[in-house]
This record gives sequence, C-alpha cells and structure tokens, in this order.
Amino acid sequence: MSSSTENDAKLATSSIRAQRFHKTLGRLDIVFLSIGAVISIDTVAQIAAGGGAEAFTWTAVIGITFLFPYALVISELGSTFHDEGGPFVWVRLAFGKLTGAIATLFYWITNPLWMGGSLVFISAATWGAYIAPLPEGSAGDIVFKLAFIWLAIGTAIIGLRYGKHIVAAGAVVKIVLLLVFVVTVVVYALRNGVHGYAAGAFSPTLAGFLAVTPVILFAVVGFEAPNGAAEEMRNPQKDVPKAITSSGIISILCYLIPIFAILAVLPADKVQGASGLLDAFKEVFSVYGIATGPVMFIAALLFVFVVLTQASAWMIASDRVQAAAGADGAFFRYFGVFSKRFGTPVRMNLLSGIVATVFCIAATLLLKGSTAAVFTVVLTVAISTLLLSYLVIFPSIIRLRRTYPDVERPFRVPGGTAGLWTAVIVIYAWVLLGSWVAVFPGTLESVFGLEYDFVDTWGVDRPTFEGFTLGTLVVITILALAGYFWQRARDRRVDPGPELLLEPVRD
Repeated sequence: MSSSTENDAKLATSSIRAQRFHKTLGRLDIVFLSIGAVISIDTVAQIAAGGGAEAFTWTAVIGITFLFPYALVISELGSTFHDEGGPFVWVRLAFGKLTGAIATLFYWITNPLWMGGSLVFISAATWGAYIAPLPEGSAGDIVFKLAFIWLAIGTAIIGLRYGKHIVAAGAVVKIVLLLVFVVTVVVYALRNGVHGYAAGAFSPTLAGFLAVTPVILFAVVGFEAPNGAAEEMRNPQKDVPKAITSSGIISILCYLIPIFAILAVLPADKVQGASGLLDAFKEVFSVYGIATGPVMFIAALLFVFVVLTQASAWMIASDRVQAAAGADGAFFRYFGVFSKRFGTPVRMNLLSGIVATVFCIAATLLLKGSTAAVFTVVLTVAISTLLLSYLVIFPSIIRLRRTYPDVERPFRVPGGTAGLWTAVIVIYAWVLLGSWVAVFPGTLESVFGLEYDFVDTWGVDRPTFEGFTLGTLVVITILALAGYFWQRARDRRVDPGPELLLEPVRD
C-alpha cells in the first residue's frame, strides 16, 4: 500500500479531527465491549416468548447465515479503516458525507431511545419485583430511572481508561449469570422433569420466522460498535478480527443455550416477554429451597447491573460514531468536540442522556391508558432504526473495495470478490427482511396467506400504525438533514479550523 493512498483514505474524513486519542483498548477490552453490545440479556426471554420453540431454531439459523458473514464483513472494515467513528467513516468514505449523516443518525438514535424507553423500564420492574418495592410512576420509580440513565451516561463520559473496566465487569457478570441459569435449569429438569415444548415444536415455520426475525436480528448486531473508538485501540489491524471471532462465538452460545433451556424445560406458561428472564430464574431457582429468596435478590441485582453496562457499552460506541459525524460537519459541529479532560465526546454523551431522559419521562406518562399502544409503536420503530442503518453500512465494504483497492487489508472476507458479494448479499437480505417486518408488520403474512390480527398485536389499526411509524422515520431523517445542511451553510460562512472543533487530550 502506498502512503499516499492511505493518507487519502484518512484525510477524506480525518483532516478536521486532529485529535490525539489515548490508546487504551487491547484485544480483550474489544472482546468485552463487543459482548456488552451484542448480547442483549433483556431479549433472551423475549425471543423465546415471541417465537415459541421455533425461536431456538431460527436463532441457530440466523447465527449461521447472518452472524457469521456479518462478522467477516465487520472484521475487514474495522481492521482496514480504523478512524474514530467507525461506521460513519466507512459510509462517509464510500457514499459521501450526506449519506453518512443520515445513516449515522439512524444508528445513534436507536440507543438513547432504547435505553430510555426499554432498558430502564425492564430494570425498574426487576428492582420493584425482586429487590425493593418501586410502584410505577412513584417518586422512587422516577429517581431510579433517572439514576439508571445518568449512571450509564457517566460511564461513557469518564473515558475508556476507566469505563472499559465497568463494561468488562458487566460482560463477565452477564456470561456468569447465564451460565448459572443454565446449570440450574439442568438441576431443575432432573428434579421436576421436562415440562416445556416437545421436540417437534422446534420445527421451523414461516409464521414463526416472520414473528421472531426482527427481534433476533436486533439482539445479535453490534460487532461494529467497538470501532466507534477505533483510534483508541492499540492494534485494530490485528485485534478487531480476532476479537470479533471470540465475541461472536461467545455471543451465539449465550443466546442459543439459555433459549433452549427456557423452551425445553420450563412450562410454556412460564415463558414471558422482555422482562421474563427473571421469571424464568425464579422458576428454576426454586431448586435452592429456602435460599431461593436470597439467590433471586442477588440475581436481580446482577441483572440490573448487566443491563446498565449494556446501555453503557452502546453509549460509549454510538456517541463516538455520532460525534465523529459532528466533527466532520455531517452533524452540528458543536457535538463533535472531545473533552480534553476525559477524551470523550461529552457533549454528545449529554445529548444522549437528555434524549433518553425525555423519552423515559414521556414513556412513564404515556405507557398507560389510550396512549400506551401508540407510544409502543413509536418506541418499536425508533429502536428499529439500527437495522435500517445497516442497509447503508453493509454495502460500504463493496464500494470501498473499489475506491480504495490499494489500502492494506489485514483481514479480507474470504473467497475473493465472489465471497465478498455473497456475504454482503446474505446479510443485506436478512436486514432488509427484518427492517420490512419491523416497519410494515403483517404484510408478508398477508402475502403468504398467514393469519395476522393487527389490532390484537399492536393495539391500533394499520393506518394509525403506519402513520406513526413513517412519521417517526421522517422526523429522524429531517433531524439528520437539518444537522447536515445547517452545518454546511455555517461552514461556508466561517472556517472554524480544527482547533475549534476538537480539544487536545492531555496525558
């Protein structure tokens, strides 16, 4: 690779980001950050409940046909183009700043809304059910939710030198908690017998496939998240592919084994939705007799800690991606500043905290009565924007192979051009399907003649659903365009210079 080619690739996105980052992420740190992002412990029971016994089958299928080629694609992108901001840099280099602006905002907005509209509610419900009373809507409930949000934001603000240890602890506890659950399930089965689904119920069907695919896809994405902090990695060229391999194997096992344990052993009526993992814990932990209460107390505390660090991992990653867009002029430059004290995009972190807080308060007020169904629709589509962003992120690898052919690639998707195209087409088809089902649910069921009660599923009719769904997507797109064009107009009037965009980090 010629030095000029490498410099061209970097200057296209980095000339205004003259930032010296602390090299704090080793290979194991990247593994833990990936596990923190990819394994969504809150979705394990949700997958099982949404797809029944078929959920295990479809999780295995998606693990092989999506997770594997997805890992290959991100391994090449992350080890080759390792500027801070990861996904923004890839899309920016491949398709230009405007496309990067839209894709990046869709990527980022998912996470504060997910934290403020889902994770914090699951954690509060767990706390209230197993640790201490926490009536919904009470002062204690509000304080808990706000503390959760700002602890997650605080972990993102303090810098990776410290925050990475909190995320690593969460990743380890997550794996240990799932391992203890699975072992206890075995003990439960030996004592009480198997009461779950029969073996034949695991056979895949089209209806089960359409029901559970978006949830599984949303649960297993996140390999690119550590590349949001790419310039804080010690050796991304070597560490990214190996870290993705390790975290990928661990992640798929941490989904498949607990899901199988839940479905094969627990009675069908014990398999609940998003907050049902703790209910499953309670059922199987009954084998501990008089110690069940204390064990559940500890498990609930650990569950809340894991969900908190899960939120932190995504805040650490996605805020850097959006901050890179800001620093490059694809969003308001004000949010592209990295703190000289912490080395983190504090302004972007605070914006995420504010968005999550507003959404949390709105959810607390609106998730009841006649507005509950509508707000659930908005929340569902808002967190589905992560899948939509991959419709632009994934094809960037093909474009970059053509436009930057001489850039050294420490890792390449195997199989040459044919292997690359195959991997991208397969994962693109999965994400396209997941996105369509999330935005237009019930349409494919209608095409294939499957029964789908829209009002019973969503609580609103289709015109209302699509109005709020498409309206939410339009609002997000307008926000992305507003940031891009406002900053573009301002840059034409004033050239701020790199020193006004990013403050240097002190050693």
